[in-house]
Amino acid sequence: MLTYDVQIWGIRKRPDRPKPYMLRWRVGTQPHSKSYALKAQADGRRAELLAALRNREQFDTATGLPSSELHELQSPSWYEHARAYVTMKWPTASAKHRASIADALATVTPALVTDTRGAPKPRVLRTALYAWAFRLHLGTEEQWRPRLEIETPSEDIQAALDWIARKSVKVTDLDKPSFVRSALQALSLKLDGKAAAANTVNRKVPVFSNALRYAVERELLVKVPLDKVDWKAPEVDDEIDFRYVPGAALAKRLVVGVAEQGNRGRHLKGFFGCLYYAAARPAEATALMLSDCTLPETGWGELVLARSTPRVGSAWTDTGKSFDSRGLKRRARNATRSVPIPPVLVRMLREHTAEFGVAEDGRLFRAAQGGHLLSKEYGDIWRAARLTVLTEGEAATPLAEKPYSLRHAGVSLWLMSGVAPAEVARRAGHSIAVLFRFYAKVIHGLQQQANEQIERALTEASED
Repeated sequence: MLTYDVQIWGIRKRPDRPKPYMLRWRVGTQPHSKSYALKAQADGRRAELLAALRNREQFDTATGLPSSELHELQSPSWYEHARAYVTMKWPTASAKHRASIADALATVTPALVTDTRGAPKPRVLRTALYAWAFRLHLGTEEQWRPRLEIETPSEDIQAALDWIARKSVKVTDLDKPSFVRSALQALSLKLDGKAAAANTVNRKVPVFSNALRYAVERELLVKVPLDKVDWKAPEVDDEIDFRYVPGAALAKRLVVGVAEQGNRGRHLKGFFGCLYYAAARPAEATALMLSDCTLPETGWGELVLARSTPRVGSAWTDTGKSFDSRGLKRRARNATRSVPIPPVLVRMLREHTAEFGVAEDGRLFRAAQGGHLLSKEYGDIWRAARLTVLTEGEAATPLAEKPYSLRHAGVSLWLMSGVAPAEVARRAGHSIAVLFRFYAKVIHGLQQQANEQIERALTEASED
């Protein structure tokens, strides 16, 4: 029980004792005492207790400690808290976000230790944290449980986990600026000590910040301590480098070039067509069903994008498969997005279904063995098509380096064709703010055209 009823007495000296200087105090009706070898030690401790009393701190009757010291004594370690945070986040997080949480915590936790004596090798500790400490599996009762409770790690992994459990600082230590700075410094570096990419840092820091907010929620910290240090995340340039985005003619040649890569290329021509002509994300196109498509014999059709199946790794998904099945990016799970598609893509998809049919569950595109289409498979086809279509000099540059370049090309085509940015954002599944951030150069060029059109109209009006 906590109380303000505290009395602190003077130092009593007891001769012929190993620790002759006794400090005594009372909390409520409960007496407390502690002996010291040196009078200065006893005086110092008495001064700490008096300071807590002057600061109007309550004292605990059972331990005799001020509330601040009791709070620190009861604080879990950062390692324990991080595992509790993972357990809290896991059930509702997407597979990709689970992996991202584990990645960020495995980066920052080794920096939050009391000392590094006896530390395991960095890569062993990294594996122990990422693949074991911060990963949950479904148990026999269909409940999420720490992997450590289901499987037995190797000796070196277990030794690394034992070490971090002993050396991890308390959560209350995160109130000290030195530990906050150490954590942020770790998040800004790769395992080899080199600076991490800006996007990587800006992905990991929010996880750390959210874990600190959870500590506040658990009343382990009074507030998030990130503002105690002068540190700023590196600037991220989201704007697309349009030097390497294929134009309309090249994008069309690349899609055609895919079909020239044998039977698998013909099968994936429509897939890449969806990336360009519908500006679909690859994970959206891999989940596309025939029932999602309106494919008339003539004219424009429509795709209704409803699902996304990004590849993450079987360890992070609910199903144990290597891909996650979820709703559209940054949308409610049941949200859909309709995208009108031009006749060229309508014909492409009609030809695809006529030649290849669909999977048993209705998916248009599938792996060579009939399963889920993986990024490695369509990535290999893309690289082969790129080498076929581009010149040797072009192939040595980042021009159309990834399949995602077709999505950038498709969105750019819509903008340059005069489609209103709001409609482009809707079709692409972007917010207006994101569209303007990524496609700033294209939109700025359109503004110049719009200004010229307005000026011509004003000139014509003044001549009347």
